[in-house]
Amino acid sequence: MSGKYLVTGGAGYVGSVVAAHLLEAGHEVTVLDNLSTGFREGVPAGAEFIEGDIRDAAKWLDSSYDAVLHFAAYSQVGESVAKPEKYWDNNVGGTMALIAAMREAGVRKLVFSSTAATYGEPTEVPIVESAPTAPTNPYGASKLAVDHMISGECAAHGLAAVSLRYFNVAGAYGAQGERHDPESHLIPLVLQVAQGRREAISVYGDDYPTPDGTCVRDYIHVADLAEAHLLALTAATSGEHLICNLGNGNGFSVREVVETVREVTGHPIPEVMAPRRAGDPAVLVASADTARAKLGWNPSRADLAGIVADAWAFAQRAPGAGE
Repeated sequence: MSGKYLVTGGAGYVGSVVAAHLLEAGHEVTVLDNLSTGFREGVPAGAEFIEGDIRDAAKWLDSSYDAVLHFAAYSQVGESVAKPEKYWDNNVGGTMALIAAMREAGVRKLVFSSTAATYGEPTEVPIVESAPTAPTNPYGASKLAVDHMISGECAAHGLAAVSLRYFNVAGAYGAQGERHDPESHLIPLVLQVAQGRREAISVYGDDYPTPDGTCVRDYIHVADLAEAHLLALTAATSGEHLICNLGNGNGFSVREVVETVREVTGHPIPEVMAPRRAGDPAVLVASADTARAKLGWNPSRADLAGIVADAWAFAQRAPGAGE
């Protein structure tokens, strides 16, 4: 049965892939994005596009929509430390306005793009949803505040909501892929070295308590992530706020990622050692048991070489490739 969905931030990386999956499933999709970090060409063909701010969602949102999938957030950790007001204003204030517009329009289902940054420094791995939430930066704090906001809306006004907390998203899906500016994620940064757009990849610390001394992270393919969002639409229950971690349940080190990029691209990837970055945990790996049990989700693209190959194919097609 087809539905009609509003995807906020649908011109960005994850939002655009989710919008594409919704369209492929036969749904009607409206993308709302102010293009401050998204790209107009990232909006999948077949989606209606509205250039606008989430604070103004009441102008377009009406009872014909079955649900909102919310991705419109600033997400750079370093910037959030330097400009916390920007993150509180958009991520929290903007979401408050969006939820108010949903309440007014009678749209009673929400899937929220949350983050593992809500947990901060993990006390144990793999990380489960009951782990303490102690974000170490304003970005994570803003996302956690929104999760609290959603819980209150569910309890008071019957919203059906699912928050998906994910870790390192990677890979690409057809015409949709990663092109942040500035880029801060490891796989696209290493691919920039392969393209000759960057001289070397910086490895921040090689003395962590891990097998090769570099940090270990849980990478999830963006298409697996998109499928979880569609499953969440079905799982959302009136008056309840379900929180699920998404990840592959196993991690790859920085050095493993670099070596995999060498194998996939055939390019040498020079490394430059750099000091540890403050606040970088040695290991971040998710337990996705709740997502498997509650959503019926099972990632099928966990192979690192496949994730890198998809990202590499997109990187070579993206504007600026090879420059």
